[in-house]
Amino acid sequence: MPNHAAVIALVVPCYNESAILENSARTLSSKLDEMTASGLVDATSMILMADDGSTDSTWEIISRLHSERPDRFLGIRLAANRGHQAVLLAGLMESRKYAEAAISLDADLQDDINVLPQFVTEYLSGHDIVYGVRGDRTSDTFLKRTTAQGFYRLLGWMGVKTIYNHADFRLMSARALDALSEYKEANLYLRGLVPLIGFGQAIVTYSRKPTTRPTHYPLAKMLLLAWDGITSFSIRPIRIITLTGLIALAVCIVMLLYVLHSKFFGYTVAGWTSLTIVVLLFSGIQLVSIGVIGEYIAKTYMEVKHRPRYLVAERLMPCSEEENK
Repeated sequence: MPNHAAVIALVVPCYNESAILENSARTLSSKLDEMTASGLVDATSMILMADDGSTDSTWEIISRLHSERPDRFLGIRLAANRGHQAVLLAGLMESRKYAEAAISLDADLQDDINVLPQFVTEYLSGHDIVYGVRGDRTSDTFLKRTTAQGFYRLLGWMGVKTIYNHADFRLMSARALDALSEYKEANLYLRGLVPLIGFGQAIVTYSRKPTTRPTHYPLAKMLLLAWDGITSFSIRPIRIITLTGLIALAVCIVMLLYVLHSKFFGYTVAGWTSLTIVVLLFSGIQLVSIGVIGEYIAKTYMEVKHRPRYLVAERLMPCSEEENK
């Protein structure tokens, strides 16, 4: 159990954050100074900003901040846009070289940074993973709140181990990050991977601030993330297809008995309406089933190629110029 001020890295994934990044970085730096003064974190703690191939001046801002305080503001820039989960993983893996633990949080600081001391306190008391869990969702719209809660329930029903109302606001020790690095899958869903690691885990509740800033995760991306989470961690959709097939077989047997009964007893059967309904129903079931199976095959295809999940183009670290190239 650590009994000293911890060296912490705040890992901030960034994509086109030029409007807010400098202010957010300085706010986080002030928070680190406050935590240093209280004896919770070491003065060498840092903020690591991971740029996901932004097309605005995000990287220029990171570079300027690093030139002002090279030991406080660090940065990496991915060679191409790889998505939130990949750039977050890149930042976490990089932070292992310099910090005892990393806390991931979004650049807009919607997640309450006033609970960061509680994260560190839980870490110092022996927990390797500390989850930031929203105590309420009153700041969300009705649609966002309803779909998010439905998503967590669906994941639980599918057998995916997740933390309810937790996104990517969490602390992970270097030991937990080392364990995370052993998970090599290309289909990244960190909210599902982290609970699998084990070690000592704790929860800190907080309230998220409302924002009028356009989200980088609109409904379409959230649905895609949800689908990735389900298909990356559960085979229940395949089993649902099997069950649906058995139900369809039972319905077909009933329909067969009905047709034979009509034939032998001379009932007049028009036929085309019921036939059309049956054909359309089971054609739809077959197409959906093929699509779900195809999704699992596609994920297997992506995994077996063993392509890198991301490539780092530039680093701004507290080291020699040679290493930063």
